[in-house]
Amino acid sequence: MLVSSKTFDDAGVYRLDRHRALVQTVDFFTPIVDDPFSYGQIAAANSLSDIFAMGGRPLTALNIVGFPADLVPPRVISAILRGGLAKAAEVGCVIIGGHSIRNPEPIYGLAVTGIVDVRHVTTNANARSGDLLVLTKPLGTGIATTAIKRGIASRALRKKVVALMSKINTAGAKLAELRLVRAATDITGYGLMGHLVSLCRASRVCADIDPAAVPMISEEIGDLIELGCVPEGSRQNLLDTTVVVDWKNTNDGRRFLLTDAQTSGGLLLCVAEANLENVLNILRKADTPSAAVIGKIVRRRRRGPLICMTG
Repeated sequence: MLVSSKTFDDAGVYRLDRHRALVQTVDFFTPIVDDPFSYGQIAAANSLSDIFAMGGRPLTALNIVGFPADLVPPRVISAILRGGLAKAAEVGCVIIGGHSIRNPEPIYGLAVTGIVDVRHVTTNANARSGDLLVLTKPLGTGIATTAIKRGIASRALRKKVVALMSKINTAGAKLAELRLVRAATDITGYGLMGHLVSLCRASRVCADIDPAAVPMISEEIGDLIELGCVPEGSRQNLLDTTVVVDWKNTNDGRRFLLTDAQTSGGLLLCVAEANLENVLNILRKADTPSAAVIGKIVRRRRRGPLICMTG
């Protein structure tokens, strides 16, 4: 076992031989959009991205399905599965089966197995002081999907956030294979700050973040925050940062954004300054939604918070 659950990484890694290791992950959640095909795509993209975050490439996947059979017709289940299949096929991953159960509310996701060269494993435990932090997707999916559920999101935001959550973080594998990234994690339910805290603890470092440099899906997200459209998970994430993050000079809107619980979020990459231009070029060619330098890794502070706001 090369990577276990001890460091709260994105997937487990198990060595097969001198050169190869398996990467394994599992994830599923309840519907966050109304369209079943889109829901299947988003859930699958979320699961598959964990493999790419570790520097690997997915091989096979198993469907995980739970539904109230008396409320959800077979055609809806079929559309969800077709959405997942389409996303898996996009990255050359074969869905070879799965398991379904009766459940009070719908759930869908994938258990994914990938492969990685042991020299290219990208964990959250190898960040070094001086590394620049690069984020590959803007934040705000938790706020946006809450607004969609409440019926107050604009049509443009609905379309944009579904496309964003459906995009798989494939660039992670190429960056790892070229050895351009020192450490990485994908941003999901614990928000940017929660996942960065785990990275700092695993790597025994601290971080400085420029909150103004963190990209947001659209200006509408800021308006929704002012309307109180913040999911409970994001509020809990903010509460959990009280001791580990110095929020000085950061307004409430930015605090909610930086702790917003993401679904199928982007990668947070730790990049040596000498590799930054190469990394940004690869991200642009991969058409990542953003390639924003949002801060840097610093030496571990003997006292004080793990993460400080700058700028």
